[in-house]
Amino acid sequence: MFRALYDWTLRLANHRHAVRSLAVVSFCESSFFPIPPDVVLVPVVLQHRERAYRIAAICTIASVLGGALGYAIGYFLWDSLGQWLIHLYGLEDKAHEFQAWYAQWGAAIILIKGLTPIPFKLVTIASGLAKFNFAAFMAAALVTRAFRFFLIAFLLKRYGAPVQAFIERRLNLIGIAVLVALVGGFLAVGLL
Repeated sequence: MFRALYDWTLRLANHRHAVRSLAVVSFCESSFFPIPPDVVLVPVVLQHRERAYRIAAICTIASVLGGALGYAIGYFLWDSLGQWLIHLYGLEDKAHEFQAWYAQWGAAIILIKGLTPIPFKLVTIASGLAKFNFAAFMAAALVTRAFRFFLIAFLLKRYGAPVQAFIERRLNLIGIAVLVALVGGFLAVGLL
């Protein structure tokens, strides 16, 4: 199962619109889409290691701009779209708890959770709901997303061939680990 998906993503990573597609996924993931951009970032960087940092920059900018949309959903559209999205992820009981966390921890929540498998859209929507300072939100989102995506780009640029060989040898194990991390991120948010 994972081999066909892996081969398909590598073929897509060679498509002339691969970086644009990555930007779209990164933007959407920060506000409503469930799949993290790493799933697209890794094969695109593996296929274009010479442009790794440019690709990471595009992914970062798109993610931060998508985060602004997520913030707007929490701030302006909470009663309609925001509540529906939070309900979709099973967090309706946690919405007010998020507001208290932001009052106490603020930017630390954005910085820490932006690096984890916890869906970033939950952080962005909760930031808007908590009416967290928008400029501080954007700065923290930029720092945390840049760190994450540039770290991936650096590791793949530097160790790309061995990493790709490792992935290909242990594809099923890595596929299961990615699924567990994705589901675990959603569960962790629901259990906090």
